[in-house]
Amino acid sequence: MTKYNQHSIPFVVKLIAAFVFFVAMFVVACVFGAADTTVKDVWLALTSEASSKNITLIREIRLPREVAGIFVGAALSVSGAIMQGITRNPLADPGLLGLTAGANALLAIVLAFIPSANDFSIMLACFIGAALGAIMVFGIGAMKKGGFSPLRIVLAGSAISAFLYAIAEGVGLYFKISKDVSMWTAGGLIGTSWDQLKMIVPFISLGILISFFLSKQLTVLSLNEEVAIGLGQKTTWIKSILFIVIILLAGASVALVGKMTFIGLMVPHIVRAIVGTDYRFILPMSAVVGGAFMLLADTLGRTINAPYETPVAAIVAVMGLPFFLFIVHKGGRAFS
Repeated sequence: MTKYNQHSIPFVVKLIAAFVFFVAMFVVACVFGAADTTVKDVWLALTSEASSKNITLIREIRLPREVAGIFVGAALSVSGAIMQGITRNPLADPGLLGLTAGANALLAIVLAFIPSANDFSIMLACFIGAALGAIMVFGIGAMKKGGFSPLRIVLAGSAISAFLYAIAEGVGLYFKISKDVSMWTAGGLIGTSWDQLKMIVPFISLGILISFFLSKQLTVLSLNEEVAIGLGQKTTWIKSILFIVIILLAGASVALVGKMTFIGLMVPHIVRAIVGTDYRFILPMSAVVGGAFMLLADTLGRTINAPYETPVAAIVAVMGLPFFLFIVHKGGRAFS
């Protein structure tokens, strides 16, 4: 039974507080970096046609990468929350259950066989790869009765992810494109352009909006599937749509920034401690907190060893691995 009292602080107040933190992180991410800029430069870059060295740097380099970070953080957090709800597995995460590895493997194959592939082709490959990775993991998990236990799913996810990452590395070495593949697997926001965002952001936005519309059904489904069926829910139909949403979100994220693990695990658990177990509250809060978290990670990556960059994936992993072990130790109920 949750210790959380839903009536203590209204959800709207909590969402506004999270949004204020999100805006603050956005400003910090745009101001701090290897080049010295000010809040005024950020404001002018957003609101005017003025042009200077700092304003151009913010407008053409920092803004696209921070917008990418926002959408990737939101996408991975929402997809992680959905996976945890559907499977009732507190350890579910797109990066831990094969989706990210599958998208990465097929991306490497496309880079090897279709060097001239455009952003749309890469994004489509990531969608297909994410689906194949998830199918392999859940297929192994379903081979035995009671196979969807959290432990078995996580073990299957680890094995399949290692296998698919090995394929990506092997393809990179054989076709001499290891450098290109590594740029994706490092999980970086470096070089993100407005053209990439125009292609990928609509898919992420669509996936998040669909998840919001199905949040009530997901809440019931996360508690008990028999109850959901008894209430007249078409559980197979709902699960299928949500599975497609997860593939959209995870695939688009990999196409944009590469491998990123633990965000989809951490953020939903933190959010549940704040808003409870109702997915009508969890999903929008996860989107806001996930975006803010990625802005924080990217800012740390750019400033810890400036002017050199520390990979964002490394920053996230340093924070995420202890969190993962803590959740395992508590049996998935650490923040319930």
